[in-house]
Amino acid sequence: MPNPIVECIPNFSEARRPEVVEAIINAIKSVPAVVILDRHSDIDHNRTVVTFVAPPAAAEEAAFLAIEKASELIDLDQHHGEHPRLGATDVVPFVPISGVTMVDCIEMARRLGKKVGERLNIPVYLYEAAATRPDRVNLEDIRRGQYETLKKEIGEKPERDPDFGPAAVTGAGATVIGAREPLIAFNVYLTTEDVAIANKIARAIRHSSGGLRFVKSMGVMVEGRAQVSMNLTNFRKTAMARVVEMIRREAHRYGVGVHHSELVGLIPNEALVDAATWYMQMDQFEPTQILETRLFDLGSTPGGESTTQDANHFLVDLAASQPTPGGGSASAYSAAMGASLVAMVGRLTVGKKRYADVESQMWPIIEEATELMTELQTAVVKDAEAFDAYMEARRLPRDTESQKLERNAAIQMASIKAAEVPLSVAKKAERVMALALKTAEMGNLNAISDAGTGVALAKAAIKGAGLNVRINLLGMEDEPQPETMLKTLKEIEGHAAQLAVETNQVLTARGGLDLS
Repeated sequence: MPNPIVECIPNFSEARRPEVVEAIINAIKSVPAVVILDRHSDIDHNRTVVTFVAPPAAAEEAAFLAIEKASELIDLDQHHGEHPRLGATDVVPFVPISGVTMVDCIEMARRLGKKVGERLNIPVYLYEAAATRPDRVNLEDIRRGQYETLKKEIGEKPERDPDFGPAAVTGAGATVIGAREPLIAFNVYLTTEDVAIANKIARAIRHSSGGLRFVKSMGVMVEGRAQVSMNLTNFRKTAMARVVEMIRREAHRYGVGVHHSELVGLIPNEALVDAATWYMQMDQFEPTQILETRLFDLGSTPGGESTTQDANHFLVDLAASQPTPGGGSASAYSAAMGASLVAMVGRLTVGKKRYADVESQMWPIIEEATELMTELQTAVVKDAEAFDAYMEARRLPRDTESQKLERNAAIQMASIKAAEVPLSVAKKAERVMALALKTAEMGNLNAISDAGTGVALAKAAIKGAGLNVRINLLGMEDEPQPETMLKTLKEIEGHAAQLAVETNQVLTARGGLDLS
């Protein structure tokens, strides 16, 4: 599997103050592993578009820092420009490039949106593939009326309530975050100063008014020349060459021509190849005939093996002649695998037409399962550390009565601490079981066995964690804190048994399976 790479193309409502743009760029650059591929500032639009690529976690962090910096330096109450805008950081799309799926990008958009809403108090709307409502798929629908209208309507009209953050705006405005396929921002300049002609052409070619599918366009005046400004949202289904030719024909009706065109940001190589093939009528052309493509294929190497290697290291360490990692760590690992399967079933459910009615319920499950997976991975290490601390306490001196008392107290405290980690694992595993049951009930039927496996792994984790809690509290069962911990454990085990029964019923009813 290739190493995961995502593209992010944040748009900022500033181009006339280079120092502000530079500060935002520096915020993006501050995150290791981020590579800025392009930056484009348009003075007339008063807008800057930055394109960068990075592994998913780094891309999220860089986007957040950029949004934070833009909110500090850009005031929409003082902003003017040709391009429609809703916020200081107007729109932030994530695009899958390598080793990343659209579902991954949707999760990134949701995580970033929640973080921006909670930490920066900026209203966030999700769009395109990440949209939570049909009327928010298209960016122009969310941005209708721009910042000035949103400022009046947010908090007053329920339909303007954001997906994340407050129902109120400051000078930073609101930010639209989403996930989409590669988009081409493309402008065609006409041989006229009459922007009305550009508007007529834009109306003729854009899909919303009866034109070409996957074309969004508007007419604007830039540098004294009429411009047809476009976003091509799927160049594979509506090729650039056809768009340009339609503009050329429409322009001819008004006695004008195409002066020149320009790209904003980057363009996939495939789009230019398609245009060249179309114009030169190379009907027998194959992409493998491009020299650079062949060279790139020769130089590419597989990656993405770290997860398998980490798993192998853990299993080798578990089998070694040393006490850690042990059963407690293995239990946490088992629960983490259960959480991973829950997330997997969720991801195999969202985006499917058959399960559209449960998609809004599935996203929170995916997010919680992913968070539990991370916490349980951490618990693998914490359990081993707790046992090491217990062994340190046992090595304390015991030559005098006072040393013996201190040692006994230290051992007791370390024992309780060592029991707290597996008890926490049991609680999290119980939650994994509950989430797995939900995915079994309403998730993709083709993955129902994976939901059942998640329940089985989490149940095994509770059993193993319970053994570790009990052995660490052995001899202290009647003391207040251990007694409370053991009572909590019994409640978890009782609920887990019930969840297993309920899951088995669902597996039998929906999939003809039996977990018992």
